[in-house]
Amino acid sequence: MVSGNRHHSRGTLASLTRVIRRYFVALSLVVSACAADPALTTEPPVSTTTPTTTAAVPEPPDGLFDARSEVIPPAPAVSTAPLSDDAVTAVERVWGSLDEYVAPEDIRAIGATGDARLGWLLADLMRFFQGTEVWRAIVEAFNELAGTELGPLFADVPWRRMNDYMIAWDLPAPPGYAEYKRRLFTLVEPGWEPFFEDDIGLADWRLISWGGVFIDNRQLGDLGRCPRGCIPALDDPPVIDAGGGDWYPDDGIVFAVEINGEARAYPKNMMEVHEMVNDTLGGRRIGMPYCTLCGAAQAFLTDDVPAGEDPYVLRTSGLLSRSNKVMYELDSKSMFDTFRGIALTGPLAEAGVQLDQVAVLTTTWGEWKAEHPETTIVVEDGGRGIDYPADPLQGRDDGGPIFPVGDVDPRLPVQEQVLGVIAPGGEAVAFPVAAAQEALRSGGDVGLVGVSLQSDGGGLRAVGPSGDELASHQAFWFAWSQFTPETLVWRP
Repeated sequence: MVSGNRHHSRGTLASLTRVIRRYFVALSLVVSACAADPALTTEPPVSTTTPTTTAAVPEPPDGLFDARSEVIPPAPAVSTAPLSDDAVTAVERVWGSLDEYVAPEDIRAIGATGDARLGWLLADLMRFFQGTEVWRAIVEAFNELAGTELGPLFADVPWRRMNDYMIAWDLPAPPGYAEYKRRLFTLVEPGWEPFFEDDIGLADWRLISWGGVFIDNRQLGDLGRCPRGCIPALDDPPVIDAGGGDWYPDDGIVFAVEINGEARAYPKNMMEVHEMVNDTLGGRRIGMPYCTLCGAAQAFLTDDVPAGEDPYVLRTSGLLSRSNKVMYELDSKSMFDTFRGIALTGPLAEAGVQLDQVAVLTTTWGEWKAEHPETTIVVEDGGRGIDYPADPLQGRDDGGPIFPVGDVDPRLPVQEQVLGVIAPGGEAVAFPVAAAQEALRSGGDVGLVGVSLQSDGGGLRAVGPSGDELASHQAFWFAWSQFTPETLVWRP
């Protein structure tokens, strides 16, 4: 992430961490999973008669492909035995020096072990040593372990390729991997420590990486800056009626939610800055993460809690999983699979919590308020007294995944917008948004396995066979297919 000099490359991880924090504001739009804090810088269901295609994922030609159309090389041979004494010694030599001294020759010793599983440890280490002598040694060691050639030695390309390859290979982690990862990651951000108290084993630590920002651990309603550079959630923002929302352009994108007859629009430019909203709508508490990397705004009900307990408060962790933000619950310190709302670690994982979702419609402000004149919209300054850029990310995430995802489902382009729905029978269904909207505009039907789509305020709403609304949200195809790999695809 940070270009380090010789002193830093042969120094400590702690010194690198200080560099990371010092350069955070300048680098956030390049390396982070999201934007920096600007303060710091009922109709009847549609029939389902339209012909559809539900083919399984076709076999990709000549191997697997990553998100950048690069052939992923064959997987290396993998041991199932415990780590050898030489491997343990090599890893401990490096990990024992993280807060003192990391020598490139010790990294190369890991490569000499021949145990490809150690590639996961090298990739984790590389995330914090990019552009250094240690970084170059990691590239050499990984190439030796995996029998690969990672390519040009610039920016984050080797790190991304390393992870893409290992994810696509489904390379097993080495024994003790989670503990090694904990020792490394908590040196950089002590606030991640509770996430590693993983007694349930639901978290796949191979897939979890650093997104370039630190944890948002501010209390609910705290309007202050993040102490070290995080993505600050927007809590209970003031709103204004549609007539007072002329500050936002009619062609501006909003994420619209309606609960118990109360509708609200959340401007995309605000969501790109905060990536998380905690709010009350229709008498329910909701947490609304927006992953800029995967184009997904979701709304979770956060008030389904045991009697006498406060609603959950959702925050951004600063971690990613397959180019999707990882959220957590503030009070319990439980880490979540953001895409599915499943608690992975902590007390909420032990309790088996999976948050219920409600529909989020992606549309324009003009179209939404024309059909929903009773809607509200967040006020122009978000209640924070700041100016939000019209386009905070300037199209940063429009060209495909910028973080590792492994191989991708070739049925649709990686960045195509789909409406994702879980059907009443449990099947995951993806509706390509542009094709679905065109079919509806032409008077056609859009439906599959008991799910039908309707137009609503310029967006798409999913309903079940009896006309009941189904939870849905838009996302880039690569994200929906990563988290629901058995998804069906509607085609006109």
